[in-house]
Amino acid sequence: MRALLLDRPGASLRPASLPDPVAGPGQLLLRVRACGICRTDLHVVDGELSHPKLPLVLGHEIVATVETAPPDSRFRPGDRVGVPWLGWTCGACSYCLSGRENLCPYARFTGYQLDGGYAELTVADERYCLPLPAGYDDAEAAPLLCAGLIGHRALLAAGAASRLGLYGFGAAAHLVAQVARHEGRRVFAFTRDGDEEGQRFARALGAEWAGPSTSPPPEPLDAAILFAPVGALVPAALRAVAPGGTVVCAGIHMSLIPSFPYELLWGERVVRSVANLTRADGETFLRIADRVPLQVATETLPLERANEGLARLRAGRVHGAAVLLTDPSSVSAAS
Repeated sequence: MRALLLDRPGASLRPASLPDPVAGPGQLLLRVRACGICRTDLHVVDGELSHPKLPLVLGHEIVATVETAPPDSRFRPGDRVGVPWLGWTCGACSYCLSGRENLCPYARFTGYQLDGGYAELTVADERYCLPLPAGYDDAEAAPLLCAGLIGHRALLAAGAASRLGLYGFGAAAHLVAQVARHEGRRVFAFTRDGDEEGQRFARALGAEWAGPSTSPPPEPLDAAILFAPVGALVPAALRAVAPGGTVVCAGIHMSLIPSFPYELLWGERVVRSVANLTRADGETFLRIADRVPLQVATETLPLERANEGLARLRAGRVHGAAVLLTDPSSVSAAS
């Protein structure tokens, strides 16, 4: 099969021809149709997430069809499924037994400790695969599996905030904004300085205000979600939220948070993180996506151009989400 391999952190992905994977007990053999390029992939490539499996096939926003399934599986050959970041948990630790499998210390993650979807074929534990809503094509469904899932978990962590700030208006924020607007919340979007295109994009998706992250919002926020992995945004967001407000750090990695005066935290403001996801998160969010028609903005590239897609994401030049397609004929002409 065709695949892209990461041999070491800091290296470009290497095109490779690998033996077809063989499904083990309880696993699905999957033919990959699409795989989103996530910022977490950048953190792995750049060495910001330590100890990946090497060599590694990246990718954890996988849309695939089932080639083979175990006899007792809920899936059948030909079914379309999604493979998210969470690929396996122990099922026996205190976190797993209390509904917090996202914190399992033995968890294994797709495209990090398990080979992922930058390939034509992959295998996955069928218990951690998700049925996908029919209303989204392959490219549109891929970002739902991480940008959507983590974004929705972060939205829940923000509580019942009516004035919601989103810092970093990329793949996750553009989906969260639509869910938040559907719930009747007011959305305020923050982008990089000078990113007028991103600000227009945010307003088109329902944000009532959009501006640079260095500017204060026009009124205090009830909560803010940080998708940009920039530690300096934590004190900025604390300044922007009203007393009792919550700042949610939604990324898996962030640059150093600078020191800030206690008065920014005082007033019962809260700073918290969101880590990984659970299978229940996936099922809940995909039911929402089935009910709320989300506009999923994607830029598609053929599998072989994964390095280009990663570079575009690193430079902030992706409009919505970048998605790799294994069938070159499916790639949009504009990509």
